[in-house]
Order: sequence, then structure tokens, then C-alpha cells
Amino acid sequence: MLKEYKSVQEVVGPLMIVEGVEGIKYEELVEIQTQTGEKRRGRVLETDGDRAMIQLFEGSAGINLKNTTVRFLGKPLELGVSEDMIGRVFDGLGNPIDNGPKIIPEKRVDINGSPINPVSRDYPSEFIQTGISTIDGLNTLVRGQKLPIFSGSGLPHNNVAAQIARQAKVLGDDAKFAVVFGAMGITFEEAQFFIDDFTKTGAIDRAVLFINLANDPAIERISTPRMALTCAEYLAFEKGMHVLVILTDLTNYAEALREVSAARKEVPGRRGYPGYLYTDLSQIYERAGKIKGKPGSITQIPILTMPEDDITHPIPDLTGYITEGQIILSRELYKSGIQPPIFVIPSLSRLKDKGIGKGKTREDHADTMNQIYAAYASGREARELAVILGDSALSDADKAFAKFAENFDREYVSQGYETNRNIEETLNLGWKLLKVIPRTELKRIRTEYIDKYLNDKD
Repeated sequence: MLKEYKSVQEVVGPLMIVEGVEGIKYEELVEIQTQTGEKRRGRVLETDGDRAMIQLFEGSAGINLKNTTVRFLGKPLELGVSEDMIGRVFDGLGNPIDNGPKIIPEKRVDINGSPINPVSRDYPSEFIQTGISTIDGLNTLVRGQKLPIFSGSGLPHNNVAAQIARQAKVLGDDAKFAVVFGAMGITFEEAQFFIDDFTKTGAIDRAVLFINLANDPAIERISTPRMALTCAEYLAFEKGMHVLVILTDLTNYAEALREVSAARKEVPGRRGYPGYLYTDLSQIYERAGKIKGKPGSITQIPILTMPEDDITHPIPDLTGYITEGQIILSRELYKSGIQPPIFVIPSLSRLKDKGIGKGKTREDHADTMNQIYAAYASGREARELAVILGDSALSDADKAFAKFAENFDREYVSQGYETNRNIEETLNLGWKLLKVIPRTELKRIRTEYIDKYLNDKD
């Protein structure tokens, strides 16, 4: 029999203090019944002797201290998992919101997950094709990797996320592929955009959506990514599926953490965020990967908007330490009408070398990737020089690089949100663009590849 308490002492924002409790555990689920009979849920955030601090999921509005009853349920927040979740839409606490039938779970799982033993981790090595040239060709995504997208307010990261969710696939592998999409603090219009896009394109048939809206309680935001990852772990490690997890927007998640931290009167860290922000983010990011002996995998693409486009802000800064690279969206390219506005120079995939080459993509991939990077950087420098000194100050080679950079932005980067290029098309497009550069300047590509793939007669 679960004991009931009527000893609520204080309610501050999303937090409630209950006294006289016994045998209470951290992260335990709590049921609160208000004076009107309404039931709300929460979890134990902290215990101190016979006092428990509870985090309320639905907010504290209308709670009367005297007539509120609290029951501790003796278990953590759980998600009922089943393969029937594929094709469904849930809220941030795992309740269906698509007017479909209730999920009959195969089992219930603690949403906090269990850490993957580093010894049992398998090294990411298989190429994932997203259909976006700037990612596939230059910042390759590898199965089991965590590769965040750094965006800014007003930039089209939602379009990029929807495009990746729609197009991503593992080449040459018959295993089932699924997308788990977790959205935190997004507007109703953004949520409808994702649901409509997934439904219209058929991507919903292999996707599970967890959506926490901006007008939902901020506390729900903290559970949303954990719900999404719990579902992903079940599909990957128990059902053998390759799962791509897209989480947007981690900035809203960190703001919710800051709100709870302020309510707990904790000593703030950088910019008011809690000192444990790094640890908390790592508990989300490190749930990606592959496990030896198991066919499934979790690949993660977290999306975060950098406040004021500041890459040194604590959220992107700490994310960069934990994850294996970053894809950066550029406001300058966006204003130039380039879609998607992915800026390849500061973007990086630290595991790209493991997922490309003969037998995975193509033998010339690494060489052309290095050459395109170098040529684009030289071309941007040449364009800046021409603005200051005029075209007459440029050498013939500089003019060729400037021409390459212009063509690269227009043809390679700006492919739009509907174009799905396979890796062959991306690599061939790279060779086509490199033709404007004198052959003597192609110093990063082996001669045999130049002879084989660069047709000078075209």
C-alpha cells in the first residue's frame, strides 16, 4: 500500500517541498492530487532526511498546501515501449497525441537508461547517406556517431532536420532503419511542420515523434530527450534496428535546466546555467553508439540554436567537447539565398575518415574531400582579396579558385531541401566543379584518381 502524505510545506515555481517522508529514493515518480481532485505527476529531485524536493511536470498553478495529497510510487519515470510506437506521435512524457489507439507496451523502461560500458562499445565505421552533399561529401555521418548541428535563431535548421529524417539511410545494409525525433520547446507551427512533412513524404512510417511544445511545462522538456532515447535504445538494441535520433532544440532543454536550477537556489555557473550542464548534456549525447555483438545502432543529430550566433556560448561550447564534430549553419550564406546554408569550413565530422573510401563510398572520396576543402578556402580568400584590391590583383590561379568557390556555393551547397543526392552524384559533382581549377593546382588528389575521374575533354 502506497503511503499518502499531506505535509506539503512549500511550492516554488516548478518545485514542491514535502516533509515527514521516509524511504524515498532519488528520481522516484510522484503522484500529486490537488484539492480539486486533479492528478499531476512529478519526480523526486532531492532528499534530505525526512524532506523531499519534488519537481512537478505539469506546473504548480492552483496547488493548495493544506489540501494537497502526495503519493510516492516507488519507481522512476518509465516509458512503455513497443514496435507499435513507429509511426506515432507522443508528447514529452510519452503519452500519444495523434488520436491513435493506446500503446500496449512489451515492457516499461526507466527513461534515464543505463550507461553503455566503454569496453562493449563498437567503433563507428559505416557510412550513413543523408542525401545532403555538404554532409555526405565533406562531413560524413557515420553509424553510431553524434554529430550536432549548430544553428542560429531564424535559420532553417528545421528544414535540414526534416530533410535528414526523410532521406537518411545506411547503404548496403538490409537492417531496418528508423528515425526517432525529439522536439523540445518548439512552437505549434513548427510541430505541425514536422508532422505534416513526415506524413506527406511517408517518413512517418519509420519514425517515432516526441513533441514538447513551447506552451507545455518547461519541466517536461527535461524528460523529452530521455523519452526519445529510451525508445531509440529499445528499437536499436532489442529489435536490431539502425536508429537515427534527431533532437531539437537543445538550447530550450538547457533553458529548462537553468529554470529548475534557479528555483533550487543553486550557485549558478557560466551565464546562469547550472554547473552540472556538461554532465547533464553528456548523459544525453553518450546514449548514442554501437554495442559489440548487437546488430542495431543509435546515431544522434542534436540541433541547437546558438544565442546571438555565439559559438563560445556554454551550450555549443560544451556540446563540442562531448560530440564528434559539428555542422554549422551560416547566416551569411542564408542571406545569400543558399539552401541549406551549411558553412563547410568550420564544420567538422571527426569520424568521417572511418566511414569513407573503397567499399564504403568510393576510393577517391578522401582525396576529393581534402581538395575541395582547400580549394573552397582559397576561393573565399581570393574573393575577399578581390573586394579590397580589385580583380586585377588576382593571379590566374586565384581567379580559378574564386570561380570554384562561387560555383561550389551555388551548385554543391545550395541543393535545396527536396533534392536527395546519392554519394555517387555528390562525388561526381565535386569532380565537375574541380575542372575550373588548373590540373597543376590539384595537389591533394593522387594522379591515378585525376586520370580516372577528371575528364579534361568535357
